[in-house]
Formats: sequence, C-alpha cells, structure tokens
Amino acid sequence: MKTNKNLILGLAFIAIGSFFAIDANAQHSGVTMTDRQRHDVNFPGHEAILARIDFEPGTHFGMHSRLGEEIICVIEGTLEYEIESGQPVTLKAAEVLLYPPGKITQNTGKVKAAELATYLVKKDKPLLVMKK
Repeated sequence: MKTNKNLILGLAFIAIGSFFAIDANAQHSGVTMTDRQRHDVNFPGHEAILARIDFEPGTHFGMHSRLGEEIICVIEGTLEYEIESGQPVTLKAAEVLLYPPGKITQNTGKVKAAELATYLVKKDKPLLVMKK
C-alpha cells in the first residue's frame, strides 16, 4: 500500500511540474523553466519552489505579477527587470533581486541568459498572473 501511495504522489509531482513547464513554453517562446523542486515551508499553507528560467537572446517573459515573493539570482548573461512604477534594474551573473508580491515585472535580454528563482508562495495557487 505504501508503494502505491508513493507511486501516485510521484506521478502527481511529475504531472504538476510538466504542467508548469508546458504552460511557460507554450505561451512564451524562447523562455523555458526547468529543474524545479517544491517543498513545504514552516509557514502553514505555503511552499518554496525552485526553478531555473532560461531566456534565448532577445526574448522576454511578458508583464506579470507574482502572488508571493520571488528571490532571483542571475546565473548566466544579463537580464533587465522592469518593475511597475520604478526604474529598470539590470543584473549580471551572481547578482540578486528580491521581488515583493503583487509587483508587475518584465524580463528582457539581449543575449542568452538564465536565472535561478526561488518562490515563496501559497500552496495550490497560480505561481504568476499574466498582465494584458
């Protein structure tokens, strides 16, 4: 019985991870999300999500906001982050940025770049909300 439960949980985790990867790739050509992990945190109803986001040259993710906090570390290239009601922020490899919940951002890059993002969000809620 324990083996079946572990198998079902494993398949559910894979299905959830695949949903997010397919959704990001389908809507944003040139941007991919990989190497994701999800872990419960010591704050009831919340989880931490770790993701690598790769940007092909000249691509952007589009205007969006997070429903939780995001900690970004650029691991390759240079990325520009446009924060609603603020000046653009340009980060190079090894530089870090903290986004508070609800802020709108747009990532643009002129060369291939990648970031490692950690999200602290409510469980069972969308990771982001796209803006029109």
